[in-house]
Amino acid sequence: MRNCCVFEKKVVTLRREKAYISMTRLSVNINKVATLRNARGGNVPDVEHFAKMAQAYGAEGITVHPRPDERHIRRTDVYAIRELISTEFNIEGNPQPPFVDLVLDVKPHQVTLVPDAESQLTSNHGWDTKTHLAKLTTLVRKFKSAGIRVSIFVDPDPEMVEYAKRAGADRVELYTGPYAEIYPEDPKRAIEMYRAAAEKAQEIGLGLNAGHDLNLQNLHAFIDAFPWTAEVSIGQALIADALYYGLEDTIRRYKQCLIL
Repeated sequence: MRNCCVFEKKVVTLRREKAYISMTRLSVNINKVATLRNARGGNVPDVEHFAKMAQAYGAEGITVHPRPDERHIRRTDVYAIRELISTEFNIEGNPQPPFVDLVLDVKPHQVTLVPDAESQLTSNHGWDTKTHLAKLTTLVRKFKSAGIRVSIFVDPDPEMVEYAKRAGADRVELYTGPYAEIYPEDPKRAIEMYRAAAEKAQEIGLGLNAGHDLNLQNLHAFIDAFPWTAEVSIGQALIADALYYGLEDTIRRYKQCLIL
């Protein structure tokens, strides 16, 4: 299994304009950039500038996750970024009324519905789409009527994938936290935990996204196993790697992991 941290000379010397061959799009979650800015006050680092740089360096999407306490991305950031980027914009979060209103006003390309609590440090589970089918169906209908693609964040359970489809979603995003946790010790088991859910999505014609704790060590294996993955959303690991390698080289490294 390849290690995406190791690059062959021919990869490193690829011209920037050369197209990457991959079915899977890379969406950069910039929440951690906003966290760093908010820790000191002021506007350093500049979240808007970072979003534009990520796009210029090849990111095929920008993801934000505004929370009610605005501890990282703020509502004003969401509006500003929508005007600045031409790549795909994905807003994720818990669909409470203020979030729903924000999304309908901004009209991103995609909304990802995540069942996190207000005080939750980070997303750590997906929807029970069976229990919440009526609620999700109403939300999906509302967003889709505004021309917004809808993805539902789910655990790797084929039944949850099935009920996301019944709710009318366009895609599911598989929560890959457990995958990332298990992968270093048992890569095969980590992959097999996700196979039934990923194959169910493909079987029923539901688009497949993935996100949470994906990184340069585990990303390629996931894409190699499930090459029909449409999009990966990566934040903390990518932002941390950018501290080591620089943003441009980091995005190139992640996109290399998406090549089959």
